[in-house]
Amino acid sequence: MDRSNSVNRREIHTTNSTKRIQEEQEVQSVERIFESKQVSSWESQLTLRAFFVSLLLGILFTFIVMKLNLTTGIIPSLNVSAGLLGFFFVKTWTKFLDKSGVLKQPFTRQENTVIQTCVVATSGIAFSGGFGSYLFGMSEVIAKQSTEANAADNVKNPSLGWMITFLLVVSFLGLFSVVPLRKIMIIDFKLIYPSGTATAHLINSFHTPQGAKLAKKQVKTLGKFFTFSFLWGFFQWFFTGGDGCGFGSFPTLGLKAYENRFYFDFSATYVGVGMICPYLVNVSLLVGAILSWGIMWPLIEDRKGHWYPADQSPTSLHGIQGYRVFIAIAMILGDGLYNFIKVLGRTLYGIYCQFREKKAGLVLPVGAPRASPAEASLSYDDQIRTELFLKDQIPTWVAIVGYVSIAIISMITLPHIFHQLKWYYIVVIYIFTPALAFCNAYGTGLTDWSLASTYGKLAIFTIGAWAGASHGGVLAGLAACGVMMNVVTTASDLTQDFKTGYMTLASPRSMFISQMIGTAMGCVISPCVFWLFYKAFHDLGIPGSEYPAPYALVYRNMSILGVEGFSALPKNCLTLCYIFFIGAIAINALRDALGKNKAKYIPLPMAMAIPFYLGSYFAIDMCIGSLILFIWTKINKAKADAFGPAVASGLICGDGIWTLPSSILALSGVNPPICMKFLSRKDNIRVDKFMHPKAR
Repeated sequence: MDRSNSVNRREIHTTNSTKRIQEEQEVQSVERIFESKQVSSWESQLTLRAFFVSLLLGILFTFIVMKLNLTTGIIPSLNVSAGLLGFFFVKTWTKFLDKSGVLKQPFTRQENTVIQTCVVATSGIAFSGGFGSYLFGMSEVIAKQSTEANAADNVKNPSLGWMITFLLVVSFLGLFSVVPLRKIMIIDFKLIYPSGTATAHLINSFHTPQGAKLAKKQVKTLGKFFTFSFLWGFFQWFFTGGDGCGFGSFPTLGLKAYENRFYFDFSATYVGVGMICPYLVNVSLLVGAILSWGIMWPLIEDRKGHWYPADQSPTSLHGIQGYRVFIAIAMILGDGLYNFIKVLGRTLYGIYCQFREKKAGLVLPVGAPRASPAEASLSYDDQIRTELFLKDQIPTWVAIVGYVSIAIISMITLPHIFHQLKWYYIVVIYIFTPALAFCNAYGTGLTDWSLASTYGKLAIFTIGAWAGASHGGVLAGLAACGVMMNVVTTASDLTQDFKTGYMTLASPRSMFISQMIGTAMGCVISPCVFWLFYKAFHDLGIPGSEYPAPYALVYRNMSILGVEGFSALPKNCLTLCYIFFIGAIAINALRDALGKNKAKYIPLPMAMAIPFYLGSYFAIDMCIGSLILFIWTKINKAKADAFGPAVASGLICGDGIWTLPSSILALSGVNPPICMKFLSRKDNIRVDKFMHPKAR
C-alpha cells in the first residue's frame, strides 16, 4: 500500500466539490471575508473538544483504513471527510452551548484545521504502520505462504506490546526532520500541495454562512448513506455462516467468471472508494484484471506440468501463485523506480530554479515563467497568511534536539525488538532519512505524489542484502522498510498540514502539536485495531479469505528477492518479470510524453498491478462507483459535485465501522446463522443425492 502502496493514498484526493469551491473562492479575497474575525492564539486553537472529536473520528477512520489495508490496499484520502465531520460535530456542540448561553469559545476554522490534522495523523499510522504490508509480512502466517526464508530468524509474529513500542519509536522522527524547512517549502518555494490546498479551501468555505449551510446538507447525506452501508453490512453478515458463503460470493457474471475472480461482491466500501478515485484509476484496475485473470493466468495454467509441477498447491510460490505475486512486484517496482527518478529529478531541478531565481531577487512557484515584479508581489491573502505563519516560530533547536534524542532512543530500542536490525544499520538509515524526508515532502508539494513506499522498498533491498540470508536479512529488511516509511510519510504529511494551516491561518505550532498528538494516538489505536482483526479473523492473511492482506506477501517476497535473489521463481517467471518491469517504465514514459490530455486514456501501471494478485472483484465494485458518479454528473453536475464525496464517505464509513461489531461477534464466538452458497446445476444434483439418498 503505497499513502502509494497501491495507488498513492495522496493521489486519490481532490474531488470535484473541492475544485469547485476553490474556483469560487479565487474570485474574491478569502481573508477579506474573515477580516472581522480575530485569529485566536495558538494555545486557544488546541481545545479539549477538538482532541476529543479527533479521538472519536481517529478510531472510526482507523477501522476504515485498516479494513482497506487488509483487503486490497487502495486507500482514498480521508482529509475531506475528516474536515467535514469535525466541523459538524463541534459546530453542533457549540450551537447547543450557544443556545444554552454557556459557550465560552466559538468554533473557528483554525480549530477545524487542528481536528482535521489530528484525525488524518491518527488514521495515517494505520497505513504507515505496515499492518497490511511490511509488519504483517514478518508473521508466520505470511512466511508459510512464501516457503523461502521462513526460518525462525526471519519470522516475528504480531504482539501488541512490540508493535506499539516500535511505532512510538519511529513515527516522530519525520515530524522533527522537516520542521526547520517549513518556511522554505511554504513561503519561499510556494509549493502547491494540492491535497492540503483543497482541504484548506474546503475548511474556509465551511466557516462562511453559505458553506456552513452546504456542509449541513452534506453531513445529512453522509449520515443517510452511513446508516444504509452499516445496515447493509449487518444484513450480509447473516448469510456468511461458512467459507465461500454470502453475497460476497455471488457469481454475478457466471460461475466460470467467478472462478477467475470476476464478480461483483456487493461491497459498499469499494463502491464508495470508486466514487472518490479518479476514473483512470478504476479503469486501470479493470484493465489489469482482464490482462491477468482474463488472459495471462488461464494461459499459464494450461502449461501446468511444463512450467511448474502439476501437483503444486494453488497458493505455492513455486506454482501459479509465483507468477501472480512476482509479476505484480515487477510492475510495482518498475512504476516506483520511474516515478522516483522523475520526482527526484523534478525536485532537484525545482530547487535549482528556486535558488537561481532567489539570487535574481525573485521567489517564484516551481516551473513558472519569469514574472514581473508586480506579478511577483504578494496578494492581500498571502500577506496576512505569511505574517501569521511566521509569527509562531518553532525553534530549530527543538527540531534538532528532538530528532537526535529520538534517533538515540530508537538505536537502543529497535535492536531489542528486532535483533536482526543492528544499531549501525539504524545509524545509516537516520543519516540519510532527513534528506529523503525533504525530497518526499518537496516532491509531494510539486506532484501530490508521496513516494514513501518506494523509499521503504529501497530500505528493504539495501538493508536486507547487507544483513544477508544467514543473519535474518528478510526480517531486517522489513523492519528497515518500516523505519524508512514512517519517517518519510510523516514528513510529507506534516508539510501538507502546514500548507492547510497556512491557508486557514492556523498556527504552525498548533499544527505541529496536533500532528504530534494525532501520531501518538495512532501509535496506540492502530495496533489495537489490528490486534482486534488478528484475533477475530483466524484466516487473516490467507489468500481467498475476507482479509487476505495481499501486500504482506508482496513485501515479504521483495525482501526475499533482496536477500536470496531469484531462486524462488518458477520457470519463465523471471522473463515475464523483466517484460512487465520494462513495460511499467515504458507506459509511464509514454504517459509523460503525450501530455495530460492524452495521458488520461493510458492506464496507470501501479493500479494495473494490484488485481494481478487479488483478482477483479473490487475493481468491478469501484468501476460501478465510477459509473454511478458519471451518470449522476450527467444528470445534475452541481449536485454530484457537492454531494458525491459525502455519499462516497458515507458508504465507506458505514461499512468500515461495521467491522467493529463483526469483530466483537467473532471474538465472542457468535457465528452467522445462514450459509448462502451458489453451486452449478451438476453440483447441486450431487448435493441433493447426498442429502436425500432415499428420495433418489
